[in-house]
Amino acid sequence: MTKRIIAIAFIFVCTSVAWAILGGTIFSRTYDSGSMSQNRVASTWGAEQNQGPPTASFKTQVTKQQETIENGKKIVKTVQEEFVTDLPLESSRVDVGLDLQHRQKGLLWYSTYKVAFSGLYAFRNTSDKDQTVDFKLQFPTSQAIYDNLTFTVDGTPVSLANQNNATTTSVRVGAGRTAQLSVGYRSQGLNQWRYSFGSTDVTQVRDFALRMNTNFKDIDFPDNTLSPSEKKETNDGWDLAWSYKSLLSGYQIAMVMPEKLQPGPLAGKISFFAPVSLFFFFFLMLIITTMRGIDLHPMNYFFLAAAFFSFHLLLAYLVDHVSIHASFAIAAAVSVFLVVSYLRLVVGLRFASREAALAQFIYLVVFSYAFFLKGFTGLAITIGSVLTLFVVMQVTGRIRWTEKFAVKPTAKPATEVG
Repeated sequence: MTKRIIAIAFIFVCTSVAWAILGGTIFSRTYDSGSMSQNRVASTWGAEQNQGPPTASFKTQVTKQQETIENGKKIVKTVQEEFVTDLPLESSRVDVGLDLQHRQKGLLWYSTYKVAFSGLYAFRNTSDKDQTVDFKLQFPTSQAIYDNLTFTVDGTPVSLANQNNATTTSVRVGAGRTAQLSVGYRSQGLNQWRYSFGSTDVTQVRDFALRMNTNFKDIDFPDNTLSPSEKKETNDGWDLAWSYKSLLSGYQIAMVMPEKLQPGPLAGKISFFAPVSLFFFFFLMLIITTMRGIDLHPMNYFFLAAAFFSFHLLLAYLVDHVSIHASFAIAAAVSVFLVVSYLRLVVGLRFASREAALAQFIYLVVFSYAFFLKGFTGLAITIGSVLTLFVVMQVTGRIRWTEKFAVKPTAKPATEVG
């Protein structure tokens, strides 16, 4: 019995090493190409977006007398200096619609989205003269497309000039008057969408309102961002609102897109955890066969370990081509079939289809599927382990292990009498 346990332990260690190599290969395939894949997604779909408010300003020319010394003589020159005056932003009404559409590249899913942005901004000409005001909208990123762009001042469409990832226009605004700038576009982005109140660290915002509609339930706000003032759940997502009368803050408004279950990292984690599943399975098989007097040779354990390994090998390379759930189901069915069909020949159909199949289903399939339960993996496996310990202790409580491990005396050959 001792030699058998040592042989089984050796098989277990070798299989664990193979799983470690497989898990490392999966993570290498996932993350070595992950950065390249993300750059490709950003280049074809769009990058993260951080939209800020438009700006409005006017320029004034001031004539000054400037004294200089040339060749020992004082010379007075008349120079023109240009000053830029920013118009205060009196109010902001922003509407954002986020439409999440996951895209897969290799072994990773990327949280891509479509965004419909519109904003109505009020700028006041604080000077006592009519001014030619330059309105400017800086786009959230240069790695994106902007479709259906609208840009109106007081409801009138204006001609636009594009430069340095921004669009600008100039409109005459009367003294003391307020101009209503309306902007909008449709675009695409990646991972998260942000709205900043200005380019400085701390910005004052007056009469601000932003409404956001999502088509997903799992909303998440990054650290150091503002939480919504109101939120209402809809059939397919959320209606969120940020409203401020007078705010002084360096924080932004942001939304992180929910991530889809990642097939590559998930398959890697399941492979690294596989030795635990195999340990419980071997442990239970050893207990059952010892109690029933079933003779399972270490070579039988070797083929059982190989059947377990086939599950993770199939899962690792199926996720490239089919969904993670379908890959898991196919790999589990193949592995269980290998074990049952093999033990049917070694021990019998009853033992193979009941005890062995049930043990493999619990410790391979169920334990592995626990990784799909985000946040509950450790708890689910712990409960299963404790229940296994309880059952084994109750079943083996009356076994005399000294007798089981005792070395049976070898019968001496009879001596011939001649």
